[in-house]
Amino acid sequence: MESDCRIPVACCRPRVLLLHALFWGLVSLRVFGAALLSEEKTTVKSLAAPCWLLEDFVITTACARCNAFQTKSWLACVQTGYVERVNCTKSNRDEYKSCRSALMEEHLFWKFEASVLSLTVLFAILVVVRQRWLDRQASEKVRRQIESI
Repeated sequence: MESDCRIPVACCRPRVLLLHALFWGLVSLRVFGAALLSEEKTTVKSLAAPCWLLEDFVITTACARCNAFQTKSWLACVQTGYVERVNCTKSNRDEYKSCRSALMEEHLFWKFEASVLSLTVLFAILVVVRQRWLDRQASEKVRRQIESI
């Protein structure tokens, strides 16, 4: 008894496989190219690098959420929405540095977990529905073969 759920032979021809590889290569090139272009646009060229990049620093104020004014006016708040105050040891300058909050990281983790769980449930339901549909097709095929005898 031959199954109806096989890959067609036409899909395995070298020309078709080459076209698929070319298509997906162009799609991935387009996506990665767009990502690289947007990354270049978001970088801000400043005249002087922040002191915390060039020398040792001490965190004077812990990581805290930026308010609406700080988000619009401070460059450090734009990246993550959280900022910490640092004191550079050599130059003794106080500057603000973007940081990642533990609360934000936990929130992102649980969002990721929820999305993975929902996708798992969705695909499990799809597998059950597909299996029932294939079982129904197989039983119909057997029924037709028995009727033809």
